[in-house]
Amino acid sequence: MRIGATYLGGGRTEFSVWAPLAGSVSVKIVSPAERLVSMESDASGYWRAGVENTFPGTLYFFRINDRLERPDPASRFQPQGVHGPSQVVDHQSFSWEDGAWEGIPLSEMIQYEVHVGTFTPEGTLEAVTPRLKSLKETGINAVELMPVAQFPGGRNWGYDGVYPFAVQNSYGGPDGLKALVNACHLAGISVILDVVYNHLGPEGNYLSDFGPYFTGKYNTPWGPALNFDDAHSDEVRNFFIENALHWFRDYHIDALRLDAVHAINDASARPFLSELADRVGEFRAAKGKPHWLIAESDLNDVRIISPPDQGGFGLDAQWCDDFHHSLHTLLTGEIRGYYMDFGAFDHVVKSLREGFVYSGQHSRYRKRRHGNSSKDRPAGQFIVYSQNHDHVGNRNDGARLSSLVPFEGLKLAAGLVILSPYIPMLFMGEEYGDSSPFCYFVSHSDAGLNEAVRNGRREEFKAFGWKESPPDPEAESTFLRSKIRWEDRETGNHRVLLEFYRALIALRTQDPVLSKPDKVSMDVRGHEMDRLIAVRRGPANSGVLCLFNLNPKDVGIGSYDFGEWGEKRFDSSDSAWGGPGSLLPGGIRGFSFAVFKIRNG
Repeated sequence: MRIGATYLGGGRTEFSVWAPLAGSVSVKIVSPAERLVSMESDASGYWRAGVENTFPGTLYFFRINDRLERPDPASRFQPQGVHGPSQVVDHQSFSWEDGAWEGIPLSEMIQYEVHVGTFTPEGTLEAVTPRLKSLKETGINAVELMPVAQFPGGRNWGYDGVYPFAVQNSYGGPDGLKALVNACHLAGISVILDVVYNHLGPEGNYLSDFGPYFTGKYNTPWGPALNFDDAHSDEVRNFFIENALHWFRDYHIDALRLDAVHAINDASARPFLSELADRVGEFRAAKGKPHWLIAESDLNDVRIISPPDQGGFGLDAQWCDDFHHSLHTLLTGEIRGYYMDFGAFDHVVKSLREGFVYSGQHSRYRKRRHGNSSKDRPAGQFIVYSQNHDHVGNRNDGARLSSLVPFEGLKLAAGLVILSPYIPMLFMGEEYGDSSPFCYFVSHSDAGLNEAVRNGRREEFKAFGWKESPPDPEAESTFLRSKIRWEDRETGNHRVLLEFYRALIALRTQDPVLSKPDKVSMDVRGHEMDRLIAVRRGPANSGVLCLFNLNPKDVGIGSYDFGEWGEKRFDSSDSAWGGPGSLLPGGIRGFSFAVFKIRNG
């Protein structure tokens, strides 16, 4: 079901919008010459009109009931922002050069999360392209873009988007994203796009003027919930399913990361996520190329990634916050807010073994039992990280791990993520310990809305006990100080850490035992007294042994039986990596790790 403005060629455009309760809908052409064209409706509430002399670049609004003029909910471009007219886009005119691109298996990805606005001084999609060479040299083969759907103003994380089909005008619009995806594919890099199907932002959100896109059945932190299971929900589902297919088809995106699926309220017999997975699966089969769906969820519910024949929704993978939380609390000692459920040594051990730490036991933070077991789900369905936009940016000071733990702790975190049995993800700048914070920022035009955001942030941080006030989200200075410092890469320990990441990622990707996400042929043993974890990957007599010391102090290991290890392949405490020097084989330095080849039996 085509929605929005579809350019058919020859100066003809088909306009389609869902407005089931409207008495009349027209297309108001704004430029190059103003005119009004009536639309006709069908039984499902879609209004359509084929309009001549509407070439790419034509600006338009929809007029509802002869009084309201609104941008297209499925607008492909908002060149004048969220309140301005929509623009006709020709998606067939871009000269793609990625015809030979067949994608990268999800299991082989080394992911890298990027916020376009703060990744470069320019803050545009075009400016990302020259940086791809450096990412590729580091070992990155998948770039994940935080949301690029049109949001108000020029500064935003992207989760306040209100036009899900339109690429942010200040980032470079549709051609900017296509050019970046094309460049990524030519460089051998997959592109993952973060999309938001659980809410729309507060400014420029005109969906309710068109129809029942929202329902009063549920409440969300952002207001009324999107209508996925109430009256008229079939067409709301179609809107978002078409959005997903649009990114795959028109922008050649390889995977979508679905933001906060736990906030998608849906009690229907066939949940929206299941329908979305089915439709994407059909698209994937028709195109003969992989396209992935990756969920963010705090439910710890394996139904999200379980196949339909096991009662699941069939999504391909999901982020694993438990891995982050268990690691973060041991490295930093922070146990307030949502970290209060973590901090035990055996949490890291369990997450390495299974993925979820909370699999049905009581959660102090939630004040109830939480989660189900993930031990039987394949390792390749979990994305793990020591940092991401949420857990850095949702601190009052936006502090990165580089300002919270010593240098040896940064290397240990890298080792646990990259040598884990899961799919690793880095947050932009992590690979060299970027020194800038990543703060929360917005640029709403409504002063009252900006004040509400400030108050909301202050309330959110009370549970963590932070005394300092967070930086003003609306201030341009907050945004500017969040831009990463590429110049850091060439100096001191930043340069050492960058080379460390390159070597560590190469170790993972070049070793067939380490490169395959796998929990089955793995043995994880935790020695709580010394906070020492031994992880055997691969066959017992020819695999790899990884030793992780989560104790800030040096630990003697002579009394432990780790089997017969052979060649030492990596040691984070080596002086080459800015470390204090190795103590192996008799001991292991505090906050360090080492990798050995297991001798043949």
